[in-house]
Amino acid sequence: MSNSSTRIAVLVSGGGTNLQALIDAQKRGEIGNGEISLVIASKPDVYALTRASDNGIESKVLARKEYESIADYSKALVDVMKNANIDLVVLAGFLTIFDEQVYNAFPNRILNVHPALIPSFCGKGYYGLHVHEAALNKGVKVSGATVHIVTPECDAGPIVLQKAVEVLQGDTSETLQKRIMEQAEWKILPEAVRLFCDGKIIVENNRVTIKGE
Repeated sequence: MSNSSTRIAVLVSGGGTNLQALIDAQKRGEIGNGEISLVIASKPDVYALTRASDNGIESKVLARKEYESIADYSKALVDVMKNANIDLVVLAGFLTIFDEQVYNAFPNRILNVHPALIPSFCGKGYYGLHVHEAALNKGVKVSGATVHIVTPECDAGPIVLQKAVEVLQGDTSETLQKRIMEQAEWKILPEAVRLFCDGKIIVENNRVTIKGE
């Protein structure tokens, strides 16, 4: 990788709190040579688009309902990101399914943050508050967040970083979600992006090694 900046696309479907964490980290100089170049939303009028425009970041709406199939939608995603010369794709609460066209276009270059310690409470159906409800129903004492590389199998890609967060007595799914965001997601997602942009992430045999850290 040359000294030119690593161009990052952040894909969102909602409020964009993880996008904000990345924007804030970029302002503090904490994502290496990374630059958030594009925000793509899967629906119009989400607050994440306001965050992008407030920070002078180009954004685009690719509404899933405007495409007949997952394949058509995936092709549009790839085309937009290729045209923007994107190097790294970050899923920040992106709830729209795409197919192998995206994985093939960006192999080992898609990061996702999941609000649990994978392999617990992950896979199909585990998103948003459902994750925290499941953790509380199980009575776990520790939960947290995981940043992993995205592969075709849901939440099964190589793990980059994890951070544990204590579950407190009396927690609701909302209070646990907030604590995991603040103490884990908003810290390890920018850190994983920095590691990628600095060329520190090596993927072999479905495992991540972090170089010289």
